[in-house]
Amino acid sequence: MAERRTVLVTRPRADAERTAAGLAALGLEPIIAPMLEERFTDVALPDAGGFAAVALTSANGVRALAAHPDGENFATLRVYAVGEHTASEARAAGFAQVSAAEGTLHDLSSRIIADRPSGKILYPAAHHQSGDLAGLLAGAGLVVDMRVLYQMQAATVLAPDLAKRLAIGDIDGAVFYSRRTAEIFAGLVASRDYGALRAGIYCLCLSENVAQPLIESHFLRIGLADYPSHEAMMTLALAFARDQISP
Repeated sequence: MAERRTVLVTRPRADAERTAAGLAALGLEPIIAPMLEERFTDVALPDAGGFAAVALTSANGVRALAAHPDGENFATLRVYAVGEHTASEARAAGFAQVSAAEGTLHDLSSRIIADRPSGKILYPAAHHQSGDLAGLLAGAGLVVDMRVLYQMQAATVLAPDLAKRLAIGDIDGAVFYSRRTAEIFAGLVASRDYGALRAGIYCLCLSENVAQPLIESHFLRIGLADYPSHEAMMTLALAFARDQISP
């Protein structure tokens, strides 16, 4: 029996566990190596009175709001989630009225603008943002109160064993769900010692935007999910596991 292909999971640990389980079910060997670590801030939340909705762009935002001492005050409001995974996390955290957009920031802003909530919108945001949801909503005349409730701290080094395995080509693929994780990974393997890695490892990416830092860093084998969702990423991983795309 052929050895299982090894796949690096670069997501923050809370999300990496779910992805790793999905990869293992497909016959791949996941290796969890988060490029980002979640840290909650001590930013105060406003009084929930006058708010009509909450906008959530990631499961990290759900966890940050749920962990906040005043987060439960917003639990009865309408929640707009960027995609189904974030929506599922919100429901599990106790938010009652949750709807999911189709997976992108544009989809989320379009959904909220179409509904036009009748009050202010709370946006629990990260310190580093991949897009300007607050700007999109404010530009449409909606009142947005953005609070930076969490930050994702970037990894600064690779674990020695992982660095060695990457350098000798002992890892076949890597999954990337965010542009920032792709940027961090590309930066950590920017030295000439990893030249063979950039030619050999297969990068499975959520979207073209996520893949862009890898393309710019001259990674040669890049696959894109058909749709920005966990399910589409698992479909891409299945093709990789079955040799339907090049290793």
